[in-house]
Amino acid sequence: MAEKTGISGGGFLEGITTLVTKLAELAEKSEQLQRSGEFGASDKGLRGVYGFNVRIGGGAPGQPSGIPRVEPFGNIRQDHQTGKAVVHPIREPLVDVFEEGPDVLVVAELPGVDRKDITLELREDILTLHAEHEALKYHKEVLLPRRFTRRQMHTNCRNGVLEIRLTAQEERRS
Repeated sequence: MAEKTGISGGGFLEGITTLVTKLAELAEKSEQLQRSGEFGASDKGLRGVYGFNVRIGGGAPGQPSGIPRVEPFGNIRQDHQTGKAVVHPIREPLVDVFEEGPDVLVVAELPGVDRKDITLELREDILTLHAEHEALKYHKEVLLPRRFTRRQMHTNCRNGVLEIRLTAQEERRS
């Protein structure tokens, strides 16, 4: 079971909500805004990381373009029972999905891990990535714009940036 730690400062989530609203207004004037931060959360050695992207245009799969989207990442989430912000040991990485004609490129930021630390699972139109290196743990499920097979997936990881290219054509094996 994942350990989580409460963060004091009652207005933390309210402040984030206000900030996100203001950033959405600013996003109307630009293509992309990004904000992130890191802080110590407890005496248990967990570090809180929270960030978000606000994007306009090129909507996510199933969303119309031109609608502002706020995409959070990190390991701080709201506990649904207490309403407090909690730090989880598993971070949600920043992930971008780009449609390039019939192909799809998924880019994930996984600082501190190498390709050997990453596990990928592809089931139709859902890509699940998990990475673990020493104390760093990442997990994310990504909804793809259409279905792909494992044969259509090609990966490259350099300096903690994972690129997953899903090609329209399946590779033929001889």
